[in-house]
Amino acid sequence: MKELTLFDGAFGTYFLSLHPDAGLPERANLTSPDDVAAIHREYIDSGSNAIKTNTFSVNSALFSGEELTKALRSGYEIAKLAAAERNVKVFADIGPISGENAEEDYLRVVSEFLSLGAENFIFETQTEVLPLAGAISLIRSSRPDARVITSFAVGPDGYTRAGHGCRELFDTALGLGADTVGLNCVSGPVHILELLRAFPVSRYPLCAMPNAGYPAALGGRTVYRDKPDYFAEKLHELHALGIYTLGGCCGTTPRHIRRFAETTGDFSPLPYPIPEAKPEPSEPLRRGFPRRFIAAELPAPTDCDQSVLLADARKVRDAGADFATIPDSPLGKTRANSVSMAALVKRDTGLDAIPHICCRDKNQIAIKGDLLAGHIFGLRHVLAITGDPIAHTDRAEAKNVFGFNSFKLISYVSTLNENVFSDSPFTLCAGLNISAANYDAELRRAEQKIKNGAVCMFTQPVFSEQSISNLIRAKSRLDCQIAAGIMLLAGYRNAVFMNNEVPGIEIPEALISELSGKDRETSTEICLEYARGLADRVEAFCSGFYIMTPLHRTDMTVRLIRYIKERYL
Repeated sequence: MKELTLFDGAFGTYFLSLHPDAGLPERANLTSPDDVAAIHREYIDSGSNAIKTNTFSVNSALFSGEELTKALRSGYEIAKLAAAERNVKVFADIGPISGENAEEDYLRVVSEFLSLGAENFIFETQTEVLPLAGAISLIRSSRPDARVITSFAVGPDGYTRAGHGCRELFDTALGLGADTVGLNCVSGPVHILELLRAFPVSRYPLCAMPNAGYPAALGGRTVYRDKPDYFAEKLHELHALGIYTLGGCCGTTPRHIRRFAETTGDFSPLPYPIPEAKPEPSEPLRRGFPRRFIAAELPAPTDCDQSVLLADARKVRDAGADFATIPDSPLGKTRANSVSMAALVKRDTGLDAIPHICCRDKNQIAIKGDLLAGHIFGLRHVLAITGDPIAHTDRAEAKNVFGFNSFKLISYVSTLNENVFSDSPFTLCAGLNISAANYDAELRRAEQKIKNGAVCMFTQPVFSEQSISNLIRAKSRLDCQIAAGIMLLAGYRNAVFMNNEVPGIEIPEALISELSGKDRETSTEICLEYARGLADRVEAFCSGFYIMTPLHRTDMTVRLIRYIKERYL
């Protein structure tokens, strides 16, 4: 029979409940080692046979130089001494580390623990797994018999704030060399129980360390309801699934652990059926576009009048467009929600619509909510972009979010495709800046987007010879469809504005000069002729055309669509 590993509860929240003015709990390793040792002993006396070092937040974000080393060493030594008289294992506890140097920071912390003789490691409350690769590899090469646990913080829907789902995280972590994978923090016992029931223990060596519940605000403090009996009951139900590594996270105290430990012999688990795991797809779920297509960009309204959008959608539909695309508040200026407007276009005109979804002002909850609503209304394509930041003058009242970048957003939607939308997944599109100063880097970014699930690149507007050359390079290098961006200009003033105030747009000075002083009719013909020439130049190097409408000049868009349709489609 497997041996149960019963971890302690939440050191940090319990420490602060006892010492509310102490500050960061990990600093107590240096300032109040006796208080740290007392909590370790209290958890051990409550029944824990494994404890975590008080080092969750000891990394370069909060500690620097020698202080970091001392805090790690002291935290490890205090835990070892507290466990010395009992048959208790000590796990070097490593919390999440973010930033460009995350992998190096993980390596530094792990190296320090290895130098102290650590034989057990737990990476907890993680939101990503790849930054751990080097650290896990170092542990495996230095201590082949070490036990490595990777535990992730997911919401009740099974996704981390970085957009990664449980299955992806577990599979990757086990592939990197982790012994045990599981969940802790963020979610309470019931939600972690529901999430882990989907994973057969014959394939996944699981751990579960839920919060005591969900927090409430009381007198300006975050508190957790003290329900040890309920917590113990749910921990027993997790154990009944075949999970032999258990413990607690935020809000769990020695009382919670003790209540579970003292009832292990008299608990009768509820008859939870364990569902069969879904078969793994043989290849990523990917849906493409027609072999050749035209997408026309139509702006969402800035007021409550949808009539112009719908009228424009009917015009481009009748001209032969296959899709309308709806930008997501470009330049950070508020417009009607892109997903709602795309659904409206599809419902009222029958034209397939592709909403742009950006990361600027939405967190993971809002993005998933938009996707669910869009899917219900029949949308099956999205264009995932990072998004333009909010203008500096607006930031006092409207804040950037950027919880995702475009890479993570694409990966997140791909994961949802495998689970939530598996019967009818979204086709994922991404942006490609063919005017990027460092185009080699832009191509590498595009390859990563494709790896994450994108099947079509919508380019920034083609204007210059260099952008055409870059499009040709993309066609030869990228394993995806490409929609070449063709931006119509409304005239001289529009060209000057786009050239000087819109990021990523570079309009040839010769074209601007040609438009100078021309009337509306002449300007229209010049701009249309230039756009037709661009379409002729790029036709052989793209799968489709992405036409951007200037200043509601849908008449120009219709004429360009008809030209492309008659000549190439």
